[in-house]
Amino acid sequence: MVSFRRFAVDIGDAVIAVRRGGTGPPVLLLHGFPQTSLMWRAVAARLAARFSVVVADLRGYGDSSIPPSDGDHLPYSKRAMANDMVQVMAHLGYDRFAVAGHDRGGRVAYRAALDHPDTIAALAVLDILPVDAVWDRADDRMALAFWPWSLLAQDEPLPERLLTGAPDAIIAHALGPQWGTPADAFDEKSRAAYTAMLGDPQRAHAICEEYRAAAGIDREHDAADRAAGRRITCPVLALWSAAGPLSSWYADVGGPLAIWRELADRVQGGPVDGGHFLAEENPDLIADALGGFFDRP
Repeated sequence: MVSFRRFAVDIGDAVIAVRRGGTGPPVLLLHGFPQTSLMWRAVAARLAARFSVVVADLRGYGDSSIPPSDGDHLPYSKRAMANDMVQVMAHLGYDRFAVAGHDRGGRVAYRAALDHPDTIAALAVLDILPVDAVWDRADDRMALAFWPWSLLAQDEPLPERLLTGAPDAIIAHALGPQWGTPADAFDEKSRAAYTAMLGDPQRAHAICEEYRAAAGIDREHDAADRAAGRRITCPVLALWSAAGPLSSWYADVGGPLAIWRELADRVQGGPVDGGHFLAEENPDLIADALGGFFDRP
């Protein structure tokens, strides 16, 4: 079993908590809501047999620092978070690397590919679509099923009060069967860590700021890229839950691959067995898929 070393990287306006292990080409793994880098532990252990694996907590999440925000929520934009990760990897000696992201981390990952095309060698996104694509196609299904998008983007302090007032209820619902993942996919250590994070007022605020950014400045960044004709030039692997909404909601426009091909030149992938939290539910399948994709020249 490959051991991972835990440490923090000070990049100036944030301190990012990371774990690193393994040898080989560098791969960065980024988590989503309501999780931390813990979500990758089983996948990271498998990938570390062939890759130098870095697992990071996004700013405001897990053990990373909580920089102050502003009126535009720019410090919690995907652009700011992507820049964090590029700086972290450069600090570790990696000027070019592959990145995989789930949920919010997937959106940080594709922003890194857009903003730093010479740095991102390959991109994998798990059970997501681009931020602007989700908002532009939002309907009653999205509002009800993806409630964090609208709820956590509300002005403070309402969403912060809800997160900190009932973090156990939020985790129970967010990790519940409505997103297709069985309850036994999450061990008690993970549930406890995720619950504690939401119960921390400062971290709850940071998470809400990130959702507010997604409802505003992130959409603006995506729209500007599309208007300018900027595209993701590295290879892209898009995987999504066969049991989840991405497999059916967007069929009228060709499904997730068609939507990603609006933004990227080389896209492959498809649905996989499992619910939204693919890496925790089926780590062998996800590790094999990522490893095979990142191994390609």
